[in-house]
Amino acid sequence: MSDMKLVAGLGNPGGDYADTRHNIGFRVMDSLAEALGIEVKKRKFGARFGLGEFADKKLIVLKPWQFMNRSGQAVATAAGFYKIHVADMLVVTDDMDLESGRIRIRAKGSAGGHNGLADIIEKLGTNAFARCRVGIGRSQEWDAVDFVLGKPGQAEQPLLDAAIERARDAVLCWIEYGIEKAMNQYNRLND
Repeated sequence: MSDMKLVAGLGNPGGDYADTRHNIGFRVMDSLAEALGIEVKKRKFGARFGLGEFADKKLIVLKPWQFMNRSGQAVATAAGFYKIHVADMLVVTDDMDLESGRIRIRAKGSAGGHNGLADIIEKLGTNAFARCRVGIGRSQEWDAVDFVLGKPGQAEQPLLDAAIERARDAVLCWIEYGIEKAMNQYNRLND
C-alpha cells in the first residue's frame, strides 16, 4: 500500500448526461472534490482529474472523459503514470441491482453487468480493486439503457442525493482507514 490513492467516478461526458442515473459516479467525485477543496479540471489520461490530500495521503480524483464503456483506459493510464497499486484504487459507479439510494462497497469483484467496470477490469487485467456501487434500482416500464440514461424522478432524487453523500463519506473512510472499515461501516447502514 502506498500513500497515494486513486478514486475514479464513472459517468458519461457532456451536458446531455449530467443529471442522469448513469452519472452518479461523477456526482460522487464532485461531492468528494468539493469536500476536500480539490479542483477536478486538469485534462490528461482521457480524463478530468485533480490532485489533493486527505488523511496524510495524496489523492487523485478522476472522472474518465470517454463514454462509460471506455472508462478503463483513463483509469489504467492514470494508475500507471502515478504508479498506483491496484489495492490503492477505488471506483464509484451506479448499480441497477441495488435499490435506489443504497450503497455497497466491495474490495473486489466482477463487473456485474456494468460496462464501465468491465472495461476497467479488462484494461487493468484484474478485478482486485475496490468499488463503491450506488443503487439506482430498476424500472419495469423502461428498458435498461433508457432507464440509466434517464433523469431521476422527484421521489427518487432525494434518495440518490443522500446516497451520493454516503458514498462520498464511504470513500473518505476508505482513504483514511481502509476497505474493511469502509465495508463494515457503510454496507451496514443499508440494512
